[in-house]
Amino acid sequence: MKLDAVLMIGFGGPTRPDEIRPFLRSVVRGRNVPPERLEEVAHHYEAIGGRSPYNDWTFRQARALETRLSFLGMPLPVYVGMRNWNPLLGETIARMNKDGIHAAAGVVMAPHRSPTSWDRYQLDVQRAREENGSGAEVSYVEPWHLHPLFLEAMAQRVEEAAGYCRGAWPDSVPLVFTTHSIPVSMAEASRYVEETTESAAGIAGLLGAPNWSVAYQSRSGDLRTPWLEPDVNEVIREAAGRGVSEMVLVPVGFLCDHVEVLFDLDVEARQTAEEVGIALRRAGTVGDHPCFIEMLADLVADVASRAGNGSL
Repeated sequence: MKLDAVLMIGFGGPTRPDEIRPFLRSVVRGRNVPPERLEEVAHHYEAIGGRSPYNDWTFRQARALETRLSFLGMPLPVYVGMRNWNPLLGETIARMNKDGIHAAAGVVMAPHRSPTSWDRYQLDVQRAREENGSGAEVSYVEPWHLHPLFLEAMAQRVEEAAGYCRGAWPDSVPLVFTTHSIPVSMAEASRYVEETTESAAGIAGLLGAPNWSVAYQSRSGDLRTPWLEPDVNEVIREAAGRGVSEMVLVPVGFLCDHVEVLFDLDVEARQTAEEVGIALRRAGTVGDHPCFIEMLADLVADVASRAGNGSL
């Protein structure tokens, strides 16, 4: 069956202050998360302006991908469906069915696979299809954490933020690649840690930066449950103890700016760095970087070729 659309699958985020708490309740539904933790995260959203730019960024990425595909001779509509907020996946699948879409390339907007990212996203898509009487089939793009264009987009973001060029990276300036912490038991059931480390190694290799490491951030949930470590704030403190005076944070696990980047890194981690005397620079997320959008188009083209659309 020929491909006739793309489905971009995201996490979702609140777009105005009165959506923050309903959104958070949607995210933690069925989990034993204490109300005080939800209030804490609600204040994080309030601190960055009372909304998340996640949805705005995801639609920008979708429109950029649509434009790129059209330029390449594959004018496919790109739909956006979110797990936790509008437009919810069920609503998007219903619209695709109404529009007569039969086969779509699914793009999970997460660079590294874990049970809470790719597995859960695909399960939610399947449930949304069942709720709507099936309809459009969804074939997913291949994993891309080591795709040269993803690594290049991130390397350029690091250069933009740090002011250093590849091949001339000072040994004294470490790169700390960050991603969302998850429970250790969940990480052991996937290649989440390995894929994150492989992405980090690839980006550091492009830059010629010998001093790099991976840290975790944005932990939530029961404190008695082991989660991935080290926490980025502890990494910053430990680096200061070794005499590091400058550091670059690289949010390799996030594809656009939202609360985990704008608060957890730009507010909390920056405050930690100021307390211990480290000059902190934070690389941008890939967002709609042309290399990243070109990569998405290549991945969709691969799915289309397998579906019988021919090759670009």
